[in-house]
Amino acid sequence: MTAVVCVDFGSTFTKAALVDGGTGHLLATASHPTTLPDAAGVGDVLDGYDACLAALAEQDPRALDADVLACSSAGGGLRIAVVGNEELVTAEAGRRVALSSGGKVVLVLHGGLDAAKHDELRAAEPDVVLLVGGTDGGNAEVLEGDARFLAEVPWSGPVVVAGNVESQPLVAELLTGSGTPHVLADNVVPRIGVLAPDGARRAIREIFLSHVIGGKHLSSRTDARGRTFTAMVRGATPDIVLTGVELLARGLDDQHLGAGDVVVVDVGGATTDVHSVVELDPEDSGLAREVVATTPVTRTVEGDLGMRWSAVSTVEAAGRHDLQAAAVRRRARPDLLPDSCPDPAAEREADLDIAAAAVRIALERHAGRSRVVVSPEGRVVERSGKDLREVDLLVGSGGVLRHGGPDAVRRVLAPATGDAFEGGWQLPRDPRVVVDHDYVLAAAGLLAEEHPVAAHRLLGGLRAAGDR
Repeated sequence: MTAVVCVDFGSTFTKAALVDGGTGHLLATASHPTTLPDAAGVGDVLDGYDACLAALAEQDPRALDADVLACSSAGGGLRIAVVGNEELVTAEAGRRVALSSGGKVVLVLHGGLDAAKHDELRAAEPDVVLLVGGTDGGNAEVLEGDARFLAEVPWSGPVVVAGNVESQPLVAELLTGSGTPHVLADNVVPRIGVLAPDGARRAIREIFLSHVIGGKHLSSRTDARGRTFTAMVRGATPDIVLTGVELLARGLDDQHLGAGDVVVVDVGGATTDVHSVVELDPEDSGLAREVVATTPVTRTVEGDLGMRWSAVSTVEAAGRHDLQAAAVRRRARPDLLPDSCPDPAAEREADLDIAAAAVRIALERHAGRSRVVVSPEGRVVERSGKDLREVDLLVGSGGVLRHGGPDAVRRVLAPATGDAFEGGWQLPRDPRVVVDHDYVLAAAGLLAEEHPVAAHRLLGGLRAAGDR
């Protein structure tokens, strides 16, 4: 069976895995710092890929002739601006959909575009504008007005339209007339209380592949077999990882069982991402206090929580003043490696403490809380966010966990589980806890469409084993 090279072009490291496309066996892994073109155009994102491919080939010669599937967050990843009707309904729905699509939300606007908001939009420099607004058959004025404004400016970047479907013919006519590239998708809020992200998520991936990834000018050459960077890339890395998480949780359609409810927390240098796939309890819907409905598949990104660039804001959010000096060092030196420091043991301890803070706060923000309130019906339980208490599997990802040694799970992930948290936080009570040591979630997400059985088998270690 053909081997497949799965590559993640990351913002700091390019990671690669060689996988047997039939058995799903992990044959080899490699990583190398990502090289981006400098101001003079020197450098190419394929430089790191070439180094990874050479390292894979040393472990298994099949890497040289293997097919290549890639995802990318290099060059800043996918930047999305959301433009909606109301701040708490369609704009919030659009923000959630953008996150689940693998994007970094750089701006949210609502209430109708005007000159001042256009200035904000330009300053945010989004790769994609997600244009939402109105339920199907509902308010059309703001969505159509925003489309008319973008057409008259005109706006040259790609637009995904995922609002009132009855307005879409007019919106498409306006954007086509102005030459604005766009894709139409199903409404993200077809009815009040319903969030439908799948159509917009597919459309954003289409826009990313057709208009965004090549526009970042990260590569000007081909690899040894004539493949271009843009031809390799199948999606934004967080979107691909979320596909892997869905497969891990649900398994394949033909009775291949998944792991059940799953939460993945990925601790990076600048952000901490949380992905969750949780079967929602219909009886809980009446307890939620959110205007926009919760969905089974969710991703959140905490831009103030991270190991290097965001270390200072992480320890401040956690109230860990004892870690302030260590956090300042990390923000000043994002390339800091504990083993290269005068006191490696102390720096490793600081890394684990900062990671634990990032994980706990990110999970709290993703999950929300439950509390008892007094209503006309008496004392009742009220919930916000997503209930993670019955999650079966908690997966940790990120360099600090993969390289943190045997203490990483105990120090970083385990403290974010249990059933005695003050404040009513809906965190996992008693999940199996595992680290994605080989970074297989991204590889599985890349394989899922063309090699679903291999992708499912690749995830077998995460489904079956636990680090505690």
